Amino acid sequence: MIRINIATLFPEMCEAFLSESIIGRARKSGAVEIGCRNIRSYTLDKHRRVDDKPFGGGTGMVMQAQPIYDCVMSIIGDLGEGAKPRLIYMSPQGRTLTQDIVRELAAEDDLIILCGHYEGVDQRVLDELGFEEISVGDYVVTGGEMPALILTDAVCRLQEGVLPNEDAYSKESHYNGLLEHPQYTRPEEWRGRRVPEVLISGHHANIQKWQDEQSLEVTREKRPDMLSRAEAGAGSSCIS
Repeated sequence: MIRINIATLFPEMCEAFLSESIIGRARKSGAVEIGCRNIRSYTLDKHRRVDDKPFGGGTGMVMQAQPIYDCVMSIIGDLGEGAKPRLIYMSPQGRTLTQDIVRELAAEDDLIILCGHYEGVDQRVLDELGFEEISVGDYVVTGGEMPALILTDAVCRLQEGVLPNEDAYSKESHYNGLLEHPQYTRPEEWRGRRVPEVLISGHHANIQKWQDEQSLEVTREKRPDMLSRAEAGAGSSCIS
């Protein structure tokens, strides 16, 4: 079971998401353990401030090192002797999150995810604690909470007991380097559009062949950049 702790200024925001749907059920069942720690609780400022103006000038505010450091060290202390959590800072400067990185992180015992805010955080605390930086894409959002929730959701889905079985995630987009095939449900005909006959044929080998071919075609049409990577590492018979 993985343990994930999110260090944030807005724990209620994170809890609202993490208490619902698949991740909420996984927490209740004990398949994953997720905590949200309020960085503001660790400030030494009587007004509970956690930020200040940046040296060198510029607009906005920078989160201070001390509250972040004390928050993270408190989490590490609560994890118990011998715990070696991997420290992640959600940052637009980090390496871009991929399914390969998700699989890598999903194998860890403990993750601590730091959510920045304002103009970011004091670089000294990142260097002191050895945070690695991960980005969810080449764009900037208001704070690190949404990126942290994306990462948490992606990692938790790969944990045993969160989804019904491995097929629930191993056949999805990106897991094997390709995008997922189109999906259909009842009714068999809607507004003159019919479900492909092969999917209602009951012939499992033909269905699998169609899904593999469609996966390749969808990837070629929507994300041709992914094909070279899939072909390089593949032994998949559907890649040609």
